[in-house]
Amino acid sequence: MKIALYALAASFLAGTALAGGYVTPVGPADLVPASAETDWTGFYAGLQYGQGELTASRGRAGADLGDVDAFGLHLGYLHDMGQLVLGGELDYNNVDLQNGAPGSSDMWRLRGRAGYDMGRFQPYLVLGVARLSDSGESETGVTWGFGGDYLLNDNVSLGLEYSRSSFDKVAGTTLDLDADLLQIRASYRF
Repeated sequence: MKIALYALAASFLAGTALAGGYVTPVGPADLVPASAETDWTGFYAGLQYGQGELTASRGRAGADLGDVDAFGLHLGYLHDMGQLVLGGELDYNNVDLQNGAPGSSDMWRLRGRAGYDMGRFQPYLVLGVARLSDSGESETGVTWGFGGDYLLNDNVSLGLEYSRSSFDKVAGTTLDLDADLLQIRASYRF
């Protein structure tokens, strides 16, 4: 009787082991990297709004001039080269001090852009020149920043960007001016 029970148990175990069939083992050579589902190449245009602060400094001494609101437009072109995305952008911002000071300043920026294609998300860096105009006075400086865009669909993206624009020796003085902005961006891709 014991032999019959052992034979029944062995046949049951053998049957369950073969029930799933043979499965080929998967190795590293069998894994296929996921291809990018998006192409960032093309022109885009949009709007941005943000807030920040304006600071003035002379040597090591600095003074906070107040918080600013900035809103404006941007236009650019990107070329997706696989994982690297390169491009350029021109933007305009109307910068307004929140402390009740009358008037506002115009800031134009022309920037190069380098990003990393992560599918629908693209982190990026920007570097370029900025021009600040206020009451007939104009200053040119350097601007840099970083941000990220997320494609909601093939044509619309939302983004967040931090940027800093620095102007040295404003109006022929020894005064340096820095504008830090954190902006929300919405773009339409053509």
